[in-house]
Amino acid sequence: MKIGIINGPNLNLLGKREPEIYGSQTFEDYLEILKSKFPNVELTYFQSNIEGELIGKIQEFGFSYQGIILNAGAYTHTSIGIGDAIKSITTPVVEVHISNTFSRESFRHQSYISGNAKGVILGFGMKSYELAIQSFL
Repeated sequence: MKIGIINGPNLNLLGKREPEIYGSQTFEDYLEILKSKFPNVELTYFQSNIEGELIGKIQEFGFSYQGIILNAGAYTHTSIGIGDAIKSITTPVVEVHISNTFSRESFRHQSYISGNAKGVILGFGMKSYELAIQSFL
């Protein structure tokens, strides 16, 4: 099984950025833990701060992978283009957020991804990614 993990803007700063919200672990370190927990799953990781690159990766994974885990970061709340990209592919997408976006600023309560996703997992820290992988198994 091939699952692509796509992280959006500022998630390259995990481990440094607002540790009280996002924790102190880098995503690269956490990815190694995920790979060891799911040895029979081929996990591919991509991160970008650029919206068009995220859309390109969704399209690349969107017809050949069995699942996509997407944390679009702030683009979740602003990008109609990312929402449309998800509508355009056949691979199911699980929207993931490390924090509970509903306990944060009101602009974070809107998602252009949720309506097109297989499901949404938020508020469980990095474990949200593990839960998303389990949803595909």
